[in-house]
Amino acid sequence: MHQSVLYQETLLALAVIPGGSYIDGTVGAGGHAAGILERSGPDGRLLGLDQDPSALDLARSKLAPYGERAVLVHANFASMAEIAPQFGFLATDGVLLDLGVSSMQLDTPTRGFSFLAEAPLDMRMDPTASGLPTAADLVNTLPEEELADVIFRYGEERASRRIARRIVAERQLAPIGTTSRLAAIVLAAVGGRPAGPRGRIHPATRTFQALRIAVNHELTVLPDALEAAVGVLRPGGRLAVIAFHSLEDRIVKQFIQQEVKGCICPPEFPVCQCGRVPRLAAVSKGAIQATDAEIDANPRARSARLRVAERLPGGP
Repeated sequence: MHQSVLYQETLLALAVIPGGSYIDGTVGAGGHAAGILERSGPDGRLLGLDQDPSALDLARSKLAPYGERAVLVHANFASMAEIAPQFGFLATDGVLLDLGVSSMQLDTPTRGFSFLAEAPLDMRMDPTASGLPTAADLVNTLPEEELADVIFRYGEERASRRIARRIVAERQLAPIGTTSRLAAIVLAAVGGRPAGPRGRIHPATRTFQALRIAVNHELTVLPDALEAAVGVLRPGGRLAVIAFHSLEDRIVKQFIQQEVKGCICPPEFPVCQCGRVPRLAAVSKGAIQATDAEIDANPRARSARLRVAERLPGGP
């Protein structure tokens, strides 16, 4: 059963008000969205975006009781700035981004996100996207050096070169098309056991993460989504972002810090020349994390980091 991570903390962070207008850029199964609609009743509205058609089907079912107050659109959150005005979401009261892969996607073997079940090596969050390469396409076609770079950069995997070398050798014998075969190749490259002691991760975890991020361009589109989110917020509106690994969280943290600062001129400039003004004020001091009780109930919450900021007047 899907559980919305940091549910209460997120609703409090957004400071949801009756009649408010909200955007959930990663609506998923609709858990956070339902809470927002409940608290913004009786006439608050929510625009929910998701690039995964299966997630949208779940959200439609979950949010059906709220009728026309919930508007759901099949789209990547990086398109928020173009989509929001089309549905009357201008100067919104809050934007939520819940990043990364969802438990629903991990728990659906045919999607190929997890090495715990035999499945085609797909990993596309939007399987309907034309021209988007699958994880199998990447592992079977990327040059060894480029593949190693992807695994190191997006998976922070120190053994990336060994893994890439082994993948290239194995694909010459036969194309790599399943999650189980890739997991076995990684395991053979780095050694160790399929399931380590408590607290250790499977040796293939970082490689799978890296391929998923590369397939879906997750880190590439995130800055655009954050910029779009700030652009659709009214002064006093809240931005809440939940990240699950350090690469995402670092981008979010640095974005908020820069928007809180405003000016991007070099320190040696005595007077600001760029003209940039602060657009955000930090609401949370650092990242909000799950309680021990939530982690016990939902282990995925262990890595969740929620950062919150409020839109200031001025700026584009």
